Amino acid sequence: MTDYTDNDYALALGKEVAIADVDKELHLLWEEDKASTNASLVNLAVYSERNGAIIKNSEYVQIITREHACRALLIGVDRDNPEASIRAWITAHCHLSHGRKSVCCEQVAFQLTGRSTGRLRNTVFSHLSSDLPLVFWWQGELSSLFSERLYSLIDRFIFDSSEWSNPMEAYACVSEAMQSEQSLLPMDIEWTRSSQIRMAIAGLFDDPMAVNALEHVSDLKVVVHPEHRMAGLQLLAWVIQRTGWKRSSELSLDSDHGDVYYYETAEGSSLVAQVVTDPLSAPVGKMEFIAPGLELRVTRDTGSPYIRQELHAGEHRFERCTPSNSDDSAELVMNQLSRGGNNSLYCAMMPEFLGLLCDSQCY
Repeated sequence: MTDYTDNDYALALGKEVAIADVDKELHLLWEEDKASTNASLVNLAVYSERNGAIIKNSEYVQIITREHACRALLIGVDRDNPEASIRAWITAHCHLSHGRKSVCCEQVAFQLTGRSTGRLRNTVFSHLSSDLPLVFWWQGELSSLFSERLYSLIDRFIFDSSEWSNPMEAYACVSEAMQSEQSLLPMDIEWTRSSQIRMAIAGLFDDPMAVNALEHVSDLKVVVHPEHRMAGLQLLAWVIQRTGWKRSSELSLDSDHGDVYYYETAEGSSLVAQVVTDPLSAPVGKMEFIAPGLELRVTRDTGSPYIRQELHAGEHRFERCTPSNSDDSAELVMNQLSRGGNNSLYCAMMPEFLGLLCDSQCY
């Protein structure tokens, strides 16, 4: 574990201020810099229980505010420290236009130790811009702090299921929160990781030959990095939800092939679907459909900024490259925020995905 000094925090987070003086010091910050404009369209809170995470998260906010004006709250929590304390720092992230600072977004960072439930809501969240929606990015494992007292304040909840040691249990907590708060919009960064793959697959199925072969697919394979198995299951769930294919038998687990599922298409064709993990794969490395006389695949090499689309049907061939997602979490969050919306496709896929996840964990 890295031990961070006060100088490390000051360099990354700006001026340390007393909790009672946060709003006053922010006001003084803008008075001192009349050349820039303070802009906010949302509140963005970034929460982590990892040591020193608010230092890295300040870099993430710098990236996100290139395109999304916000008031940023960085929240670091050390729940294992028996002593209750709270520290705060303020700064602004400014971006250049014509060589000069133009729009700046303010950031307040909080480091809490000890029991934090009441102080998180009553102290930290008192510094939200009350008339703006709250986007809350939770990093790492869900803990007991993710409770009704917290999620009742949140409009859009960002998380990364690839970071969870027990995804089924964590998803149950998220589902409970969504049932309790109907307006809560979930956003899994794992789902965003596959967005360009999904667009590339959908683009290939614009081809009439691919559409005609869809109900005769015999094999479907998804290849992902071992850390991103959730993305693979979500991709498979997306296909099943969109096609309406029905499960024909129970899940089979094979050490050589990963998770194997059996389906039947609307035309009665038997289909084998696999979610395979490969340590040499990109986060989402391949999705492949095989039907009589047709092969359709989308692939991405590790670290590549491009996705390769291929459709082979006899003499009919189509190949091209399209942009891929970034592997950087901040870029993925920024990408999803740019789309907005109510994540209806993600929510529609969720029941099938949770069924796949439950089967694979309970087998």
